[in-house]
Amino acid sequence: MSAERTLVVPPERTVGHFLPDMPMVYATPMMVLEMEMASGDAIRGCLEKGWITVGTEVDIRHLAATPVGATVRTTARVIAVERRVIRFEVEAFEGERRIGEGRHARGLVNLANFNKRMGVK
Repeated sequence: MSAERTLVVPPERTVGHFLPDMPMVYATPMMVLEMEMASGDAIRGCLEKGWITVGTEVDIRHLAATPVGATVRTTARVIAVERRVIRFEVEAFEGERRIGEGRHARGLVNLANFNKRMGVK
């Protein structure tokens, strides 16, 4: 299973948006967010009703700066399923240039049980 997301980098997803005096380039946490979302997209159609996944691990390398206005393509591919943990290989590209790569894991969670445990009504 796999999925792909595309994003045109907006100013509010740059490190300079969050930290004054820093460059207006795609922020690492925003790239990780897209990788997590692509991973969720890859398996969403296979989840039983009432189940979700949550991010549990990230091992990501941000390889290159990407400016505002650039188109970033993020991919996620399932590489292992270990009971209630799903592992992914993730990558991000600007054109053909790889700007990020790594691994991500998501845990299967029963939403009703989770909400009960967290005191959410």
